[in-house]
Formats: sequence, structure tokens, C-alpha cells
Amino acid sequence: MLIEVDGAADPRLADYRGVTEPGRLRRDGLLVAEGRQVVRVLLAAPRFRVRSLLLNRAAFDALAELVTSRLETLDVYLASQETFAALTGYNINRGCLAIAERPAPAGLVEWLGEQPDARILVAAEGVANPDNLGGLFRNALAFGADALLVGPSCADPLYRKTIRVSMGAALRVPFVEAAGWPQCLEMLAGRRFSVIALTTDPAAVPIDQVAARPPERLVLLAGSEGVGLTPEALAAASLRVRIPMAPGVDSLNVATATGIALHRLRPQP
Repeated sequence: MLIEVDGAADPRLADYRGVTEPGRLRRDGLLVAEGRQVVRVLLAAPRFRVRSLLLNRAAFDALAELVTSRLETLDVYLASQETFAALTGYNINRGCLAIAERPAPAGLVEWLGEQPDARILVAAEGVANPDNLGGLFRNALAFGADALLVGPSCADPLYRKTIRVSMGAALRVPFVEAAGWPQCLEMLAGRRFSVIALTTDPAAVPIDQVAARPPERLVLLAGSEGVGLTPEALAAASLRVRIPMAPGVDSLNVATATGIALHRLRPQP
């Protein structure tokens, strides 16, 4: 239904009061998508059940071709910018929000069984900044990765900011939250994946040498910007690779480094 609301106290907007409480949303099995482009992606993603939209009039007009045909099964709330601000406590990007249900988490073995032809995984360890995790999702989509393996101490893959920074890629690229770390990396190596760890260690192999003959199946392993990969994750890698940089520069942003590495190392068709 298309429902005009006249204030933040409307009980039908209860889900949206949790927009600024990511822990509450996650406990309730929900996610929030923000902005017109991201909401377009969400509406096109079959693995998510969208509960409702909260839009101002301009956002509704912009999304009308997608939304109008769904009004029999989807609640769409029209609200003023003042209602948005009262609900969320900050200025929502262009008056456009959606609430959807999180899909059931998939285990790695289960996912591999459903995707036997998977060739590229991005594995993240300790990427706690949602901007960086969103960047990993965006790179994974751009360079054809089959999934993101989310390791310990990473940000929530379906946190509002992760989704927004990824430009909706977090809704398109499947992810698996790793259980048993780094044993899952060892399991992938046993399934003919080359687990390649990105590191700034001068003793690591320069990426150009590996790019000359890229592996047929690849797990690209990236760690936090502060401490990098843990010794346990490095020990589980098949190979340690570095991206050569100008003298005096010790590191790259993790999303930038991963994007370069995916571009250079992805298996050729």
C-alpha cells in the first residue's frame, strides 16, 4: 500500500526507529538500505525480502517505475523530511530508506557445494571499518569475484554504511561469514584454491611475478590496515604477495590494494 504518514510517532514506522541502532537491526534479522541507487539494487536482489520503503515524495517519483507495480505486496510510506529527521536523528540521503530481512547465513562448505565452479573469493580478516569492507564488496563485484569470505573482527557485511559505500554491491555479491578461522582457508587450499595473502613484507613475491601466470582458482586474503594479517592467517596462505610502491610509502588502503590485486591476479577466461 501507499501510505502517507504525518509524523515519526506512527507505530507503523517502528522498524525505522532502529536505523541508527545497527545491533538492534541485526538482532531482529533486518537490514536498512539508504539512498535511491542502493534501494534500486535491493529491489532487484531476489535473495532479500523487502518489508517496506520510507520515501519522501521526490524519492517516490524517482522510483515509481519500480515501486508502483509492487504496491499490492509492499508497504510504501511517504513522509516529510522533518519526519525522516525525527525518526533517525540525522539527515537521510535524499529521503529514501528500505527495510529488508536478512537471508539465512550460509556456511562455506554449503556455499561451495552450491557453487562448484567458483573461481575467485575475497577473504577479509579484521576489516572492521565499514567503509573499507564496503570497498571490498565493490571491488569484488567489479572484478568478478564469486563471494566475500568474512573473517574474524570484520564489520557487519549488511550494516547500512557498508551497503551504502559499496553502492549496493554488498547486496549483489554473496558473502559467507567464516567459521573456524583460519582452518577454512586451509580447507579452500585443499579444494585447489591458491590462497594468496596481501602483505607489505619486503620478502613477499612482487605481484607482477604472480600475474604472469595467475592461478586458476584464487582466494585473495586481505587484513586490517593497522596490523595486517595475523600470523595464523599468513601461515594458512599458499603464497605471500606484495604490491611494489614508491620509496617511503609503506602501505595502501586495504580496498585499494585489493582492487589492484584482483585486477592483476583474477583468473583469465
